[in-house]
Amino acid sequence: MTWSELLELKRWNTPTIYNGWEQITHHDPVCQGINLEECRDFMPQMGPMVGYAITVVVEPSNPTHKANNPAAWENYYRYAASQKGPKIVVVQDLDKPRVIGSFWGEVNSNVHRSLGCVGTITDGAIRDLDEMTNAGLKAIARRLCVGHAHVFPVQWGCPVQVFGQEILPDQLIHADKHGFLAIPKEDESKLLEAARFMDSNECQTVIASARNTTGKSIETILEDLRQARESFGEAAYLKYRQRGE
Repeated sequence: MTWSELLELKRWNTPTIYNGWEQITHHDPVCQGINLEECRDFMPQMGPMVGYAITVVVEPSNPTHKANNPAAWENYYRYAASQKGPKIVVVQDLDKPRVIGSFWGEVNSNVHRSLGCVGTITDGAIRDLDEMTNAGLKAIARRLCVGHAHVFPVQWGCPVQVFGQEILPDQLIHADKHGFLAIPKEDESKLLEAARFMDSNECQTVIASARNTTGKSIETILEDLRQARESFGEAAYLKYRQRGE
């Protein structure tokens, strides 16, 4: 997708993008693409983030990784720098649910920001919350913590499991305070148009009906809502299902 298309995607919340995505995907939108476990947006004031996944696995409780691969940080940063942006760093913490230390802090946030990263999703912890916010790196994580322990890149550029969902390198992600949505590659090209259409469809049918109730009886309100739901469903069907999408 172009930068302008990504910028438009960022103007909607993640549930709106999901509403569009479920119209065009052949995947199961009930259990694929979205986080299946609770996660927390620690910078909701920054709004949604959109970017392509770069992936890394860590195990802060294990002190042997540094000795086994002393060049890991440098090689990982080279990988991160080589990927297209905007980038969202997806961190799988092998220590979960017992979080020992954080991959993220003030220094690492500023380094990743300089490499074109706009945020992170980690099923571990973050620290230096104010400093991360100041760096402009949005974080969705399990919790806060104090220390970094023996954090070290163990593996990168590989599929990762976070919050019950698998995310692949270079997968488009939309995330905000509601959670995240990882878009399959084949669905990227149709996503923006579908989100636009479904958002407009809602506004013109069910939302308009729900707000236009002044002076109406409950029976009239329910009938209006029934007709609005039919119009909403018919518009989506005519737009997508009859085209076999």
